[in-house]
Amino acid sequence: MIIELRHLRSLQAIHQTGSLSRAAGQLHLTQSALSHQIRTLEDYFDVGLYYRQHKPLKLTAAGKSLLELAQQVLPQVEAIDYKLKRMASGNSGRLHITIECHSCFEWLIPALDQYRQQWQEVEVDIRLGINFDPMPALSGGDIDLVITSDRITHPHIVFEPLFEYEAMVVMANDHALAIKASVGPEDFRQQTLITYPVAQDRLDIFNRFLSPAGVMPANIRQSELTAMIIQLVASRRGIAVLPDWVLEEYLQRDYISARPLSIPGHDGMKGTLYAALRHQEAGQEYLQGFVDLARTGRSFANKNKADK
Repeated sequence: MIIELRHLRSLQAIHQTGSLSRAAGQLHLTQSALSHQIRTLEDYFDVGLYYRQHKPLKLTAAGKSLLELAQQVLPQVEAIDYKLKRMASGNSGRLHITIECHSCFEWLIPALDQYRQQWQEVEVDIRLGINFDPMPALSGGDIDLVITSDRITHPHIVFEPLFEYEAMVVMANDHALAIKASVGPEDFRQQTLITYPVAQDRLDIFNRFLSPAGVMPANIRQSELTAMIIQLVASRRGIAVLPDWVLEEYLQRDYISARPLSIPGHDGMKGTLYAALRHQEAGQEYLQGFVDLARTGRSFANKNKADK
């Protein structure tokens, strides 16, 4: 294809100025060089682009067709040029997030509200990563950040720590387990355990606590919403296991009770929440901006509840 962006810019400049000499000055070319560009196009297509005897220059039908192309293409090229330069500077980009925990919504949504105010040129989207393995999607470029508590070794992924947490057993204030200082696996045998709608092999309470002890709860009930789980627990419909930062406001109101999990050789069941990023992009300012905000997740969660 002989048509180049410089040809389209030349046609647009001639149309805007009405003469070769003024267009050449606008493009920082000699009039001879600009005439040569136009003649090259006319020779290639074997058709005239201008009625040269007409002053100012008047386009032929063929010339009008190329001008229409210039008016369509050049704004798109300029827009993508601006966008890529903003990306290169770290001020713009795409942030498609996948989270592996339902409770993360408690702080993620208010954190994203503030993030969008600070990074208005970043395209933000959220997916819940409980029905697929997000790490291959992250390394393959389909998503840009994964919020997870499962740190793995991967040559192309870095894990930025956000904050630490402890999983707590949640129960009604008058529940029989509330008299205990901590709760062991055997205490779950006669209980209804309320969980998020996630496969058991993807829940820490089973992987790290119940399954190693060979214990299963008497019943399992599921709910998608953290607030609903708390309501069910307070209504004596069962017990649940949730991160401590989710519970702070409810415990302050004495709405429910919580106890640590008793694991031999461990001080409760603790973990760290991470932001997983592709190594080559981890230094981008707009990504680091989100990580910095996410590290204040506990305060976002509690402020959000207080505002309600």
